[in-house]
Amino acid sequence: MFIDIHVHTRKRPGPPRLDGRQAYATPEYLIERYDKLGIEKAVLLPGVSPECSTIPQSNQEIQEICEEYPDRFIPFCNVDPRSLTNSADSPLDHLLGYYKEQGFKGIGEVTANLPISDPFVQNLFKHAENVGLPLTFHLAGQIGGIYGLYDEPGLPQLERSLARFPKLKFFAHSQTFWAEMGRLRTPADRFGYPDYPIDEEGVVPKLFRRYENLYGDLSAMSGYNALARDREYAVQFLNEFQDRLMFGTDICAPDTPTPLVDFLLQLRDEKLISEEVFRKVAKENAQRLLEL
Repeated sequence: MFIDIHVHTRKRPGPPRLDGRQAYATPEYLIERYDKLGIEKAVLLPGVSPECSTIPQSNQEIQEICEEYPDRFIPFCNVDPRSLTNSADSPLDHLLGYYKEQGFKGIGEVTANLPISDPFVQNLFKHAENVGLPLTFHLAGQIGGIYGLYDEPGLPQLERSLARFPKLKFFAHSQTFWAEMGRLRTPADRFGYPDYPIDEEGVVPKLFRRYENLYGDLSAMSGYNALARDREYAVQFLNEFQDRLMFGTDICAPDTPTPLVDFLLQLRDEKLISEEVFRKVAKENAQRLLEL
């Protein structure tokens, strides 16, 4: 029924989170949860940047997990923008091309805490576009004390990158991105989950209309909240951009909630979205974009 466009897993969970919880679900535990939720397959995203990982994860571990469970998991590779030569002209296509040949379907989740306009990040985008792999990124609202690519309110750096790299498919994710579904009432809204209805559109739907290479990763509480905060607007958004939105969970810790499953099923069952729209968002868009 579903393909999860965004999840993390490790064979060994590793050090606990700072709050004491287990850091990652194992592949076997994920499959147990997926069987109960009706999730057929999932895209595995390795964490390589120190801002987001207690221990960086290798692309090879992702490959091994996918080889062990080929019917359940889909590999993305990840390359930190500072890799290889730690320069703005690092030949990252050397790595990305290798991983594409190995069967990896995309890049991400990019979580380096650098401005999107940073030459290192722009270099990564350039090579990703040239190699022909989509890229999942986490957007952040500040530099320091957080992870993710930084952009200002209104997402001007993202817009310039969408225009500069028209053949690169950007899979957008995180609170800072999805908070701008509606006009921000306070700057602090960029760091959380706005609970007020969308009485005026924000920059996100406007970017979707301007740039066909922008895609929505609806994983985590951020993607769910972008829809659930205003069900009426959610129906409009899902219908308008039905070909560029993808279901996801962003399960990291074993107890990560997955409210988007029931939310989408309810919209379908109440006939607020059609079966066709549901299928596209639930799995068919992922199948098409990743050529599964």
